[in-house]
Amino acid sequence: MRYTAPPEIMLLDNPILILLLGIGVMLLLMALHVPIGVAMAISGLTLFAMLATIPAALGTISVEIASALSSSDLITIPLFLLMGSLGARAGISSDIYRMASQWVGHHRGGLAMATVVGCAGFGALCGSSVATAATMGRVALPEMLDRGYKPSLATGSIASGGTLGILIPPSIVMVIYAVLTEQFVLDLFVAGILPGLLAMVLYCLAVVYVTQRDPAAGPAFAPVPMRQRWASILHTWRGFLVLGAVVAGLYSGLFTVAESASMGLGLTMAFFLAHVPRSAWMRELKGIAVETAQNTGMIFLMVIGAALFSYFLTITEAPQALVTMVEDAHLNPYVVLAVVIVMYILLGAVFDDIAAMILTTPFVFPMIVGLGFDPIWWGIMMVMVIQIGMIAPPIGINVFVIGGIARDIPLSTIYRGIMPFFWVDILRLIILTIFPGIALYLVHS
Repeated sequence: MRYTAPPEIMLLDNPILILLLGIGVMLLLMALHVPIGVAMAISGLTLFAMLATIPAALGTISVEIASALSSSDLITIPLFLLMGSLGARAGISSDIYRMASQWVGHHRGGLAMATVVGCAGFGALCGSSVATAATMGRVALPEMLDRGYKPSLATGSIASGGTLGILIPPSIVMVIYAVLTEQFVLDLFVAGILPGLLAMVLYCLAVVYVTQRDPAAGPAFAPVPMRQRWASILHTWRGFLVLGAVVAGLYSGLFTVAESASMGLGLTMAFFLAHVPRSAWMRELKGIAVETAQNTGMIFLMVIGAALFSYFLTITEAPQALVTMVEDAHLNPYVVLAVVIVMYILLGAVFDDIAAMILTTPFVFPMIVGLGFDPIWWGIMMVMVIQIGMIAPPIGINVFVIGGIARDIPLSTIYRGIMPFFWVDILRLIILTIFPGIALYLVHS
């Protein structure tokens, strides 16, 4: 439900200036350490009340809170977060990494490639890039360093591979994008499959490039016997079962997204109870519950704040004015696309992935769609651009996550390690721009 301005409300002559005023107020509040969701809500409601009425502004609060809490798409967020946390505690992430390392670890840079594959596998469980980087960092980093890998390649592969958590479906960021833009979430999940596989292949090629230039960066070790390799696949049966149940139920149409997430959660809970000693159940579950509640509350607060801010955008008609301004400038749509992509890379380097998307979608989405780009394709592109921002200097949140795990490795070393992955990410953006069918093929087939 969105507020439609009555005819008697006189709008100011320049909606773009009003939009900039609203963004400026929001950024000022954020600079004062007001949470992002609260800053969006306060700035949006205040300016909306000034342009409409105070009762109208206050009336939107209960509507949007009820809408968010009753959303069948948003309910999947805590389910996926719980599934990822329980899967990590149950050792499923370790199983995935161990299997990948035994199959490719005897190649030069093989453990780094296994890390990328492990990140993709665990990312499909939890749907969060930060959680994927943190979990795989604890699993893979000690193993690579013990095997003589250079810290730059070891940390770079984990920080970069961790970004796959928001691209490999199911993805929390895709769920939020679907809610904000009123797209079908399953279409986004399907559209993310081929770009996710492409990302994984390009990351492995980046590892090959690094180790060809510097063989000492990722030394090979003795091959594991074939019998042991096949045994590692059998040992990873829990991860395959969870992913198989979620994916099969989701893409066959037998279950909704929420039902598939619930099934995955039930399986990971069973594996958690079987893996963790009974004496540690309550302590571990309490920690998981608190962590999930904090992350879920933060995400819901940002979604509600963005919804309240959108009332202000609607009454000013700023998104439509922005589209008209771009059209009147007769700019090439791909020039506009390039500017937006650079903006997202900069935002992704500063903000959390979800925050960057929520902050900008209300006014960027109408402009991109107005230029003739497919909304599902743009959803995948935006996720990939935010991925790049999560490892891009000078900030890059995943770099700091790995830096917090490996405190004895300088951040400059980690940044040096992510650069090959950064450039293949740029290549992937170019490929998806030239061949949008890579993202849309499975959706329309």
